[in-house]
Amino acid sequence: MNQERVFKVLLGPHMTEKAAFAAENNQYVFKVAQDATKPEIKKAVEALFEKKVAGVQVLNVKGKTKRTQHGLGLRKGYRKAYVTLAAGETLEDFSGAE
Repeated sequence: MNQERVFKVLLGPHMTEKAAFAAENNQYVFKVAQDATKPEIKKAVEALFEKKVAGVQVLNVKGKTKRTQHGLGLRKGYRKAYVTLAAGETLEDFSGAE
């Protein structure tokens, strides 16, 4: 994977209360590109943070349906990845907002 693709795979951290609880168990949550695959996400995290990744789980979040004065609209969905680091590895700088 080339260096340009590494920066396009990970869009940023996904900071929620659930993600904070997952971080205690050595799992970190990222928003990722819609076409990103598990091997690409693993390589991107290992390249950017220089940590060993044990596993990656990926899910697609559907956009919410919202009512407007013009009828029904749909918010944009996104894809997120739960990245589990190897034992003994942590991300100290994993903080901030979306």
